[in-house]
Amino acid sequence: MSNLGIYLLLPFSILIGFSLASQAGVNAQLRVALHSPIQAAFISFLIGTIVLGSIAFVQGGSWFKPNALATIPWWAWLGGLFGAFNIAMSVFLAPKLGAMVLAISIVCGQIIASLALDQNGWLGYPKIDITPSRIIGALFVIAGMLLIAKK
Repeated sequence: MSNLGIYLLLPFSILIGFSLASQAGVNAQLRVALHSPIQAAFISFLIGTIVLGSIAFVQGGSWFKPNALATIPWWAWLGGLFGAFNIAMSVFLAPKLGAMVLAISIVCGQIIASLALDQNGWLGYPKIDITPSRIIGALFVIAGMLLIAKK
């Protein structure tokens, strides 16, 4: 993909960031109302499941190709587990850390994992070598987290 193509897609990634920061706050308020982080995470997943199911229904077509489920690698099923963990922990951590510390610490975890995923081409990501500029960029994000978290 060209640099121009990447730059055109960046606003969508930034929009995801807005959504993630807002989602943690919304779900934390749901937790307050329900008195349970697990129930709040469940409601969040339920609404998401209904929305995605509705979109899939409107798109039409068959839900699964024949034998598709049998060809899925075991680790591909972990996405739902990761999602449940992410939502439940965000609901728990948001009122304790605040939006900015929660967001930057999540980004730090993503940066560290992404370096390994890209370097090795794991999980279907393109193989992108770790370079000094990528390491320096990651260190800046980590330094930013430490500065932001300092009270």
